[in-house]
Order: sequence, then structure tokens, then C-alpha cells
Amino acid sequence: MIDPLAQAVTLLAPRASYSKSVSGAGSWRVRRTHGGEPGYFVILDGACRLRIDGEDRILQAGDFVLVPAAHGFAMSSLAPPPADAPDDVPIKVRPGEFRLGKQDGPPEALYLVGHFVFDAPDAALLVSLLPRVVLVRGQQRLSTLVQLVNDESRAARPARDVVLSRLLEVLLIEALRSTADEAAAPGLLRGIADDRLAAAIRCIHGRPQQPWTVVQLAKEAALSRSAFFARFNRAVGMAPMAYLLTWRMALGKKLLQEKGNGIADVARQVGYSSASAFSVAFTRHVGMPPTRYARAEVVQAA
Repeated sequence: MIDPLAQAVTLLAPRASYSKSVSGAGSWRVRRTHGGEPGYFVILDGACRLRIDGEDRILQAGDFVLVPAAHGFAMSSLAPPPADAPDDVPIKVRPGEFRLGKQDGPPEALYLVGHFVFDAPDAALLVSLLPRVVLVRGQQRLSTLVQLVNDESRAARPARDVVLSRLLEVLLIEALRSTADEAAAPGLLRGIADDRLAAAIRCIHGRPQQPWTVVQLAKEAALSRSAFFARFNRAVGMAPMAYLLTWRMALGKKLLQEKGNGIADVARQVGYSSASAFSVAFTRHVGMPPTRYARAEVVQAA
């Protein structure tokens, strides 16, 4: 059985950028006001404050935060410095370890922070299907995975990059499935939390080459056409045919990156009856013909 969440995360192709351990004492604040790499935090001890999307969250030991979409945030002590005070500069204590606020005495907060990049050609499109922020509490499995990522990123073992990529895939899947429920923000997680919609989404992911219609997908979901269309829109945040197109184009980009795949073969695998029909859809969606996209990917990989 196709698992849409695992498939989407695998297609994102996460790659570790860096990770570090941070401790803080007294009054401190670090801020990133511009977009950057997606990342995660895990609070190992104490408590601190995270401000993201204009909302404050108090984080305590055992909390895990995943931010798939890269944007600004502020991390601070529970009692942060005044708003007009300059931000702290992390002081390097030893390789991979940094200190904020008071440099002496025991830390009042200790956390791991890691950043990664998505190597998928359609990363922005796929990330739009995920929550902007994921907060998971009391999941020791996530803390263990982060510790493994942190340890592996500092080692010079054979196949380090391969191991890190697989660990990040597991970390993302574990975090996302921990919050998959019908109260989630519109997107893939909320869609697969709905048993009826999940049946249709699995069909899209498992058989993208089939000429699906709203009526056929509604039948798979055991809903009327109008009920299915409204329910899918509300849960996933886009119409069923828009989601199908999104997934087909993501797969098409991935296939065009791989050697030996001609345009006609890619078209057939993602549900188009001819290379020309696929080329028209791909050009409209991506902004360039698939032949030019494939050539650009070959040049970039060289």
C-alpha cells in the first residue's frame, strides 16, 4: 500500500546542513528575521520561548519543533530582553556547542537545533502541503532521532551523508505523523487523517498514471461528487484535480532528473496520453518545456 506521507518526504530529499547544541542562562534572545533553511529544535533541559508566525510558544524539556517552511523566528529566555535590546551573539564554547546570555553558571535551557535543505526540484510545492510549524510533546523517539542526527553530523564515518539523509527522512515522517489529525492545518496531514479522503489520496499517489476524474476519486472515497469536492478542498487546501496535477508534476520533475527517461515515458508514468499533452501541462506549470528542464538538470548535476 502506498503511504502518501512517506512518499512526499522521500521525494523532498532532505539533506543535513548543520546542527549544534545551545545552552542559555539569564536573559537572552536570538532572532532570524529573514527566510533561511528549514529546521528543528528539541529541548533537552529547562525551558525557553519560541516566537514564530506571530505566536509565542513556551517550550519545555521533551518538546520537539519542526519548521518545514523556512521563515523568521525568535528564540529567547522565558523572560526575554526588552524589544529594543540587541540580540545575543552565540558564544562558541567548544566545537558544535554554543552559549547564550550569562556565560557562567549552570544553563537554564539546553536545546539542540538543526538545519537542513530539501534537494527536491519541487520542494516549495511539496512543502506547501505540510504544516508551517509542528510542535510535538513527550515523544522520546523524536529526541533520540535528533541525537542520532546530531552525532552523525559531527562524525566522519563512511556513508555519513547517506545515513544523515535517511535519518532526516525518518525524523520528518515521525514528527509529521505525530500531529496528523483532523484538527491540523489544511494540507496533506489533514487529508490523510480523514479515512475517506485518505483512500482517494492513496489512489492518486499509487496510480498517478490513471486518468482520474473527480467522480472516480469521489467513488474511491465513498462520497458523492459534491461532498468529496468540498471535503477535499477544506481538508487539503486545494481542489482534487489541483492536488493531482501538483503530484504529477512533482513526480515528473523527479523522473526527468533520472537518466534514461524519455519525455514520452515520463508522460505515460504521470498520467498523460502523449508527450505533447505532458509538455503543454509541464510548461504551463513549471515555466519551461520538459526537454529544457531535463537538459538544465543534467548541466547542474555535471
